[in-house]
Amino acid sequence: MRTLTITTEFIRLQDLLKLAHLVGSGGEAKVRIQEGQALVNGAVCTQRGRKLHPGDIVSFAGEELTVDYAP
Repeated sequence: MRTLTITTEFIRLQDLLKLAHLVGSGGEAKVRIQEGQALVNGAVCTQRGRKLHPGDIVSFAGEELTVDYAP
């Protein structure tokens, strides 16, 4: 599992995928999320604007990511 550290209260799902370099653009993130390719905390998520908070786990393209916070 890879940990991505953010400095804000939350990060949106599509932005997390871009930050992790799992998609090449926001457009690609939108399509792949809407197709149900992303899991958030074990459940399929089709909301690209879903707010992710520290401790959330995202599964996408064979990778697991978790969000951590560093002020």
